[in-house]
Amino acid sequence: MSELTILTIIIIAAANMAVGGCIGICGIAGFLLPMLYTGGLGFDVTYALALSFLAFLVSGIIGSRNYYKAGNLDVKMSVKLGIGSLIGAVGGVFLQSMIEKSTAKTILYLVVLFSGASILVRMWNEKKREKSNSNKASTEIASGSLTDNVIFLVLLGIVTGTICSLSGAGGPVLVMPLLVACGVSARIAVGVALFDSVFIAIPACIGYLSRIDWMSALGLLALIIATHGIGVWLGSRFAGKVPVQGLKIFVAVFSVCIAIYMLL
Repeated sequence: MSELTILTIIIIAAANMAVGGCIGICGIAGFLLPMLYTGGLGFDVTYALALSFLAFLVSGIIGSRNYYKAGNLDVKMSVKLGIGSLIGAVGGVFLQSMIEKSTAKTILYLVVLFSGASILVRMWNEKKREKSNSNKASTEIASGSLTDNVIFLVLLGIVTGTICSLSGAGGPVLVMPLLVACGVSARIAVGVALFDSVFIAIPACIGYLSRIDWMSALGLLALIIATHGIGVWLGSRFAGKVPVQGLKIFVAVFSVCIAIYMLL
């Protein structure tokens, strides 16, 4: 990686703070970072994933801690899911080394496209459920047993961990809607997904950083940790004062448009 310009450093700092803020508010948007690094700044995929997963590790630790303090983190469920995610993340990093860089970029853009679309679909489904509270309650009771099954949670973690570590998706944007579909409340699902992202980020961060000259990028890595951490902290503090639905729609529409543009 050639020496970064001051403008590039400012963009990286601003993006990490902004994305961190979105994660602190609603638990999503992390998948926009690898998109920025590869599509906007032209970074190598491996370099982009190394920077992204370092940020995801920070947001996962800070975000899950805040949700735990608020009583919105099911630790037992998180650990079972995390065991599978840890295994999957190792496999995803290994698979990423075996595919072409262009293929890795395509996978990233497709995951971002799916993530943005899934946010919109989930919001539409939530509106439908609000109109039929009785149906919603019966769905949660019927599907709640899935999250009590250790094998199911481990397998879910393996699959999502592999996809996330391979593509650069942080984790919550894939894990959260799947947990909600299994009957977990939205707030608990966000907390569990954020904690699960730590299990994904640790092997992914180690794996991708080992493939780059991270010693020469120590200053940039420290900047990412600081700005992303500040963003998550500020987002968590102002979560109740920001229109979450509007923010989700903006992130979703923006990611879908950018992904389609990059794919075409």
